[in-house]
Amino acid sequence: MKKFSWTQVPAGRSVPDVPYPELITSAATGFSVSVALIVAIGAQNAFVLRQGLRREHVGPVVAACAASDALLIAAGVAGVGSVVAGRPALLTAVRFGGAAFLLCYAVLAARRALRPDALVPTDRPPASLRATILACLAFTYLNPHVYLDTVLLLGGIAQQHEHRWWFGAGAAAASVVWFTALGTGAHRLAPLLARTAAWRVLDGAVAAVMAAVAVALLAG
Repeated sequence: MKKFSWTQVPAGRSVPDVPYPELITSAATGFSVSVALIVAIGAQNAFVLRQGLRREHVGPVVAACAASDALLIAAGVAGVGSVVAGRPALLTAVRFGGAAFLLCYAVLAARRALRPDALVPTDRPPASLRATILACLAFTYLNPHVYLDTVLLLGGIAQQHEHRWWFGAGAAAASVVWFTALGTGAHRLAPLLARTAAWRVLDGAVAAVMAAVAVALLAG
């Protein structure tokens, strides 16, 4: 990374001689790559969507997801991904553990979709903040795709940039923007999902996606 040099301006203030276009380009690249990775139906996104529709602990959930992504992205930018990639046994354990978690979540989603007497989620009693955050962290850290996307993929791409930490900052900013938009904007979908049948379709789609991802992980 280029070192900052300082020049004296007439007003007596020191300003950094920073290659701003390069920094902005790196941050914008990180932002765009991160958006392409996280804007997809997954366990974490589905959980944030459900919380947003219920208008239940949305702020803490968004903060937990964004902070977790920032932490994992920072680990990838720092080079942790290359260390993990060199340990096949660890990768295998993460892969099978994540597949088991995703299959369990797929079964739960399918069960909700198949139960005709299931209540619409917005009509259910609210969960405690502690239980909600624990579930959010489980959907984040027990999903191997989170590590593949943030630590390995984003981290690997960041290593190719001279200003890798700016790339990482842009990627983390994308996570903040996405989860904030998903959580706070989900209530706009409430009229479309006001019926139990609509939630059954949503849960059925989530179950199918989670099962497909789990099978892909098991298949290597």
